[in-house]
Amino acid sequence: MNTNTTQQRVLTGDTPTGRLHLGHWVGSLENRLQMQTEYDCFFLIANVQAFTTRADQPTEVHQSVIEIALDYLAAGIDPKKSTIFIQSEIPAIAELTVFFSMLIPYPRVMRNPTIKDEIRDKGLGENYPFGFLLYPISQAADILTFRPALVPVGEDQLPHIELTREVARRFNQMYCHVDPHTEDADYLKQGGLFPILEGKLGRLRRLVGIGGPGPDGNLLKMSKSLNNAIFLSDDPDTIKKKVMAMYTDPSRLKATDKGHIENNPLWIFHETFNKDVAWVAAAKQRYQAGTIGDVECKQRLIEVLVELIEPIRQRRLQYEQDLHYVNAVLRDGTARANEVANHTLQLAKEAMRQRYF
Repeated sequence: MNTNTTQQRVLTGDTPTGRLHLGHWVGSLENRLQMQTEYDCFFLIANVQAFTTRADQPTEVHQSVIEIALDYLAAGIDPKKSTIFIQSEIPAIAELTVFFSMLIPYPRVMRNPTIKDEIRDKGLGENYPFGFLLYPISQAADILTFRPALVPVGEDQLPHIELTREVARRFNQMYCHVDPHTEDADYLKQGGLFPILEGKLGRLRRLVGIGGPGPDGNLLKMSKSLNNAIFLSDDPDTIKKKVMAMYTDPSRLKATDKGHIENNPLWIFHETFNKDVAWVAAAKQRYQAGTIGDVECKQRLIEVLVELIEPIRQRRLQYEQDLHYVNAVLRDGTARANEVANHTLQLAKEAMRQRYF
């Protein structure tokens, strides 16, 4: 495991709601694989956050933690270079969540657009627990506990990153006496404890799902809950079925009709995953002219996605046969994460004059 503390640190993670899909791949996983050789990477499985909407499903959350760990390893996260750990096993995160919750007003939390979107998308109405409103602060604690410089995220997580930056500024100003007019990049130089970190977006800000648009007419993002996802563990037959059923241009009734490529998931996927740029450019022109059909374009996309996913799936099958190793990775990663987290908590309590012994 990487213990080089001279490297800048990276922290990101996933809520265990099931297996990872192509949206996770382009949104964050690709960045993580590239960064783990250059940065000191910490990857968190946020099982406490899963309880904000699934407190009545502890067994499913437990299984999802293992599923995420399998996906991480299969995708190429190397435990010799990166630290994979479980949120609930890091007590310092919970303690910092409480302290941080004193720094941010309730109305500020409710202005977080991600909170509003999740309440709407999950049909929570007024029936959500208080912990659901607390989780943006908990997420700030997840991040700041490890004092990273960068956080690879998808576009929908940017509001959480901004709230985390606000927490860091507020703590540094209140307890470390950093001048509020200090530039974000200079907070540590001026005596701050927490860096004003940066979010790092994937090469695609938001991958659409394979289904049709939502009630507002806009394409929905890929999501397990919306049943419009292609998973990194899907076998070739499943990928074929999903791609052949993919939403395309509803105005195109036969292959000889001229097709639209704008807001067409078929072409969004080709542009995102098909490395044969020349084929994509030529096929788009033919599609718009009505000289190539959806089926031929989908068959090519199936080949592209199987080439990407099948090696990941095969590695996953191997790890599934050695869960003892997977558990050892989680145990060792969590032990290292606790070392870093406890040190941060100690420094934070010292800054707050709340370390008594």
